Amino acid sequence: MTASLTSHDFSGTLDRRTQLADFLRSRRMRLSPEQVGLSSTGRRRTQGLRREEVALLAETSTTWYTWLEQRRDIRVSGPLLDRLALALHLDAGERLHLFALAGLPLPLDTALHETVSAAVQRFIHGLHDQPAYVLGRRWDYLAWNRATELVFGCRVAAEHNVLRRMFLDPARRQLYTDWNCAAAGMVARFRSDCAPYIGEPWCAALVEELSTTSPEFRRLWLQHDVKGSPDGLKDLQHPQMGRMMFEHLVLRLPDAPGLGIVVYTPLPDWDTPAKLRKLLQAAQEQEQQS
Repeated sequence: MTASLTSHDFSGTLDRRTQLADFLRSRRMRLSPEQVGLSSTGRRRTQGLRREEVALLAETSTTWYTWLEQRRDIRVSGPLLDRLALALHLDAGERLHLFALAGLPLPLDTALHETVSAAVQRFIHGLHDQPAYVLGRRWDYLAWNRATELVFGCRVAAEHNVLRRMFLDPARRQLYTDWNCAAAGMVARFRSDCAPYIGEPWCAALVEELSTTSPEFRRLWLQHDVKGSPDGLKDLQHPQMGRMMFEHLVLRLPDAPGLGIVVYTPLPDWDTPAKLRKLLQAAQEQEQQS
């Protein structure tokens, strides 16, 4: 006979402190001293690392770490959680879970190098009939599929920053039926996205460069408009296919803050799906002939 589980069975266990303590204890118990570079001396009464060993690796006091596993009401910081994540060999998903249980946002990665996982690469390339690309926190194209190349003109050797393409590339100006409206919306969305990075050298350099080289960008930037909505419409005038209409959506990656997958769905307006199929078919035939 299987006992039924009700919410009462979990009373007192689904609070944040208990879950955090249990999670840390479970990760500590799965590691051996040898795995973290410590020597195993003396008889060990419990499985895994001792609390004092975790505290040593995380550069904190044994008392503080013990209190954390005892569900004490103590303050935690992002840097300390990061040291715990390293000490316990947490992967990206486990690190995200640790910060969530502690009630803290995942720290922003300010490193210049950005990577796209193989799974994300496969996902965007699997969208054969929809333009899709990965947008980095600096608004660089990090990866894209064939449909994106054909609609937006992305190439390996081309400028990969979306803002530079928008304001400095004459071809990109011709792609939008209403460039002024599209540019205003883009700057407003970038201002919203870059807010966490204000003060970072790359952000200041990009804004200064575009403000110097593009009067339109400077004017829009000084308006301080903000648009946080990740979806919207793209009304395009494609050089080969003519008018095309897409709906775009940004999918955020929880374990990679600042990165997003932008997916464009062709809408029935102006026979966009059929035009996109013609583009893809023509490109495929050209590749087969070459």
